[in-house]
Amino acid sequence: MPISLVSIVLPVYNGLPDLDEQLEAVAAQDYTGDVELIVSDNGSTDGLRAHLENLSLPMTIRMVDASAKRGVSYARNVGVKAAHGDIVTFVDHDDVAHKTWLTALVHALDSFDAVGGALEVESLNSPEVAAWRTVPPPGALFRSAYLPYAPGSNFAMWRRVFEKVGDFDEDFVGGAEDVDYSWRIQQAGSTLGHAADAVVAYRVRTTVRRSFEQGRAYGRTSYQLSTKHRASGCPHPSSLVRIPVHAVSILYLATVRNPWLPKILRPLPSGLWAHYIGIHYGALRTRVTSLGRRQRPSVR
Repeated sequence: MPISLVSIVLPVYNGLPDLDEQLEAVAAQDYTGDVELIVSDNGSTDGLRAHLENLSLPMTIRMVDASAKRGVSYARNVGVKAAHGDIVTFVDHDDVAHKTWLTALVHALDSFDAVGGALEVESLNSPEVAAWRTVPPPGALFRSAYLPYAPGSNFAMWRRVFEKVGDFDEDFVGGAEDVDYSWRIQQAGSTLGHAADAVVAYRVRTTVRRSFEQGRAYGRTSYQLSTKHRASGCPHPSSLVRIPVHAVSILYLATVRNPWLPKILRPLPSGLWAHYIGIHYGALRTRVTSLGRRQRPSVR
């Protein structure tokens, strides 16, 4: 199918100064076709508009206002609806796309309705911080207990897919909106592929606290995700089973895998440890809250 234009949608909220690295990387892509870059501003207060107006890049940046509702899903939806491309691609403001990223995604879309790419953590992070996140090998889609998915920070689809599947779910805040969208693509009968050469450098959270907070959001949204897709076949274990599992996992991580134990005991890196604890804590708290709501007697 001939391609007249490729749109790159880049959602951002207070992304300076990291945003500049991503903008320079997008402008330096080796793709030879026509491209438009849409920066979807989710309500930044760091002077983003003035900064972009004074930025010198070899491509035009179109900024759209996505401040009406906080969240990356809303910003992506606004960006897609403002885009004119036959193909819509997505990156995040704090990462950096490799030079062949866009070419690889577009090429893979010859065979699929939507595609995801690979993430690497080595080039933007110190060796210590890079160990705080694990990413799948570059040759495969991200896996889950239900269907595979593509990361929202490295993703592309034909416009017709968005028109078929609909908006990113704006109820997901803090994570899992990309998993949800990937699953909905496949549930709608469209194909989701992988472009191993479409690589994005992922910027890891650089403090233990931020790593924990990210994990906590992932834990919360993972319950939201499995609840939403339970009727479609997604595993959704009972909270009466999962609550003790999450509690024991937190205890295990806090004691046996504590990063401040002697190295001979093989403790986890501190940021990865905090991320895992955050995931279990977020899921535990969400399940306890949900269970309490269900068991609370109604007032008549």
